[in-house]
Amino acid sequence: MTKTSSVQALFDVCKKAFTPSGTPPPSYQVIQKLSSILDKTSPADVGLKEDNSDDDRGHGFFGHNQLNRIVRWAQPITYLDIYENDNFTMCVFCLPTSSVIPLHDHPGMTVLSKVLYGSMHVKAYDWVEPACIQKIRGPGYPPVRLAKLAVDKVLTASSGTSVLYPKSGGNVHCFTSVSTCAVLDILTPPYEEAGGRKCTYYHDYPYSSFSIANGADIIDGKEEDYAWLEEIDTPNDLSMRQGEYKGPAIQV
Repeated sequence: MTKTSSVQALFDVCKKAFTPSGTPPPSYQVIQKLSSILDKTSPADVGLKEDNSDDDRGHGFFGHNQLNRIVRWAQPITYLDIYENDNFTMCVFCLPTSSVIPLHDHPGMTVLSKVLYGSMHVKAYDWVEPACIQKIRGPGYPPVRLAKLAVDKVLTASSGTSVLYPKSGGNVHCFTSVSTCAVLDILTPPYEEAGGRKCTYYHDYPYSSFSIANGADIIDGKEEDYAWLEEIDTPNDLSMRQGEYKGPAIQV
């Protein structure tokens, strides 16, 4: 009897559980089942080797010299499309050392992420509700919206699966590779601009950057746990290329 691949097992669960609208949201049981499979998934299960990137791993943010650092930063992030339909997306991002997937959101979406190799710093926020929006910087400046820090840590292959939800878990997040790394993502429902699920990028400002009346009544905890997020255009230095998925084929 042929053993079912991790990718096929993930697909089978997603196919049964997910809907195009994301309603109802994934149940606790479904999230646990997917997390259990993801936690056991290795780079080889998706056709990768740990040294898949040409990047020089192990130097973190600091290379042998400045030129090497610039070369590594210039390398694009590779996107591997495993499967996508109207209900969900399964994909892998391969990040060279010191590369960044900038702060962005997942409106109305649930996302499971598992680091397959290497190490990656994750910084993530959730919006403060009810929405606290400030338009205090004058004409030509977009408003800023208050968010609370949900995640600020380094994840490795030994870390468990991370899950973010539409309104919790760090729906607005940023990835920074500490070393060459790869992360497997499952997004449900997928990005779809016509469905109101457009990917928006943000810049975060410390809470102290903008004064606010009755600010003490809005925050719950330390100021350091809050930030103002400003919507920005897709960063010009975000370099991403389509790679070829070489893992096991999925039986649809």
